[in-house]
Amino acid sequence: MSKSKKNGTSSSIQNKQERRQAELERQKKKTRILLIGTILLTVVIFAGLFVMAYKNTGNPGDSGSPASFNYDELPRLGKADAPIKLVEFGDFKCPACARFSVGIKPLLVQEYIETGKVALYFVNMSFIGPDSETASLAALSVYHQNSEAFWTYYDALYANQGDENAEWATEDFLVRLAQNEKLPIDYNLLRKDIQNRTYSGELERDNAIAKTNNVKSTPSLFINGIKASDPLNISAISAEIESAAKAAKAAEAE
Repeated sequence: MSKSKKNGTSSSIQNKQERRQAELERQKKKTRILLIGTILLTVVIFAGLFVMAYKNTGNPGDSGSPASFNYDELPRLGKADAPIKLVEFGDFKCPACARFSVGIKPLLVQEYIETGKVALYFVNMSFIGPDSETASLAALSVYHQNSEAFWTYYDALYANQGDENAEWATEDFLVRLAQNEKLPIDYNLLRKDIQNRTYSGELERDNAIAKTNNVKSTPSLFINGIKASDPLNISAISAEIESAAKAAKAAEAE
């Protein structure tokens, strides 16, 4: 083979190699672009799913996700048609709940409940001790005998609250307390209801309501489904009540 033919063959081979190398580079570039696009698309999809999941599973009681209650099944203080509905989660053995009963509730009654602006509802959250349940069962018995007497008993339980670490809410104590308050109920039926745990189903329902709404401490207070920032601060509660009232009026105007 002549020298010129050898050079031509060598050049042809080199050109083919260069074209093949260029084609490989183009394929690599396309693959990189496709891979990056796939990653970006996956990130966008997962971000969207995360946002949707966050919106759908926000804690009940957040401003964007108000809690929902069946108010008709709860003890109520005030008018049923009050535009602002407060729901208190409480344990009759809870010292902070006693402070709410003595220091906050009377102010709410005077300023808002007696004027028809607010109704207060109660949900049992019996978690401190075994007699938390006993006290709740007694309170539910009183409620079903006389709904108005429930709130007298509520106040009496907190006013006569024993040590948080002692088992003081016994059957005898609870019946005697009702008698001392001269509640217009059947005391023998009260004792029987405590013994037979007549309203254990309702107590389980109440505790389930607390769990569903992510309530982890007592007292907890919800104002038209929105969790109050500080249930022991009357100024904060008042401000949140007024805010709820404005929101309710705006919703009616729409």
